Amino acid sequence: MSPVLNTIVLNFRTPDLSLMAVEGALREMEGIEGGVTLVDNDSGDGSFEAMTAEAKARGWLDSGRLAIVESGRNGGFGAGNNYGIRRGAPDGRRADLVYLLNSDAIPQQGAIRALISYLDHHAKAGIACSRIRGMDGEPHHTAFRFPSTAGEFEATVKTGPISKLLRNKIVALPQPLQSLQVDWSAGASMMMRAEMLDQIGLFDEGFFLYFEETDLCRRAADAGWETHYVYESEIAHIGSASTGMKRWARVPDYWYDSRRRYFEKHHGRTGALTATAAHVAGTSLWQLRCLLQRRDSGTPKGHLGLMMRHALRRQPKPVHVEKGQS
Repeated sequence: MSPVLNTIVLNFRTPDLSLMAVEGALREMEGIEGGVTLVDNDSGDGSFEAMTAEAKARGWLDSGRLAIVESGRNGGFGAGNNYGIRRGAPDGRRADLVYLLNSDAIPQQGAIRALISYLDHHAKAGIACSRIRGMDGEPHHTAFRFPSTAGEFEATVKTGPISKLLRNKIVALPQPLQSLQVDWSAGASMMMRAEMLDQIGLFDEGFFLYFEETDLCRRAADAGWETHYVYESEIAHIGSASTGMKRWARVPDYWYDSRRRYFEKHHGRTGALTATAAHVAGTSLWQLRCLLQRRDSGTPKGHLGLMMRHALRRQPKPVHVEKGQS
């Protein structure tokens, strides 16, 4: 029996891009059981109405393969996707597989089938993620090790000899040339077994944005499930369309809160503080080096002060994991 797939596209004020992602998903799901759930994450800008009208005009809503729904609140990436997961497939069936596709991501030919096939042939894999490239064809780093104290220092000090010494702690893996098991991968194109989600829970909604997929992969690994990077599944990705990350002049508070939450959840309070100390030390050394060389360090405004402030203040939300799909 073919598995039922629920593809979820989460929209936040990018209706045109979301419709483009939906179009690609519907095309690639031809002949696959299930459908696409387009979730508007409380955009408040008319996105829901505009997407519904356009989907009707294209005849997408007549087939029963597409549902357009409103989450009712903007609780972030995890909360919005959780809403879509709980609803099940557009026709009301419980999904066997859940596929998350970013609103600014376009599945290339065979991308979705490649993920389904990969999971079918790898029983221990609970999560399968795609190879992602930019619209210019350049590959994006989407295969990673779990964050660690040593990894924080290596990433911020940006010095060749230290990177060589800590090469097994570098978070971003070398660009893979074949499918392989990884610690975690990007949620821009992520397929998950419903069986696994029933066991470990959905996304932790204490993460507003960033680190939520890292946390999910970490919980999956702790429960004995594997995460795999699937080279044969290719996605074209615009990147940061909803968050504006590429234009950040100042890192938003939710990034610091998510980072702290991840480290405290998986390494404890002491481990989180140690990782922050490593980050601050590495960044400080990098800034000193840039000062001596009279060049811009590229460090966002106020970054170290904000990093320490968020690390030392009271955790704003309790750490929890929500169980089940329904």
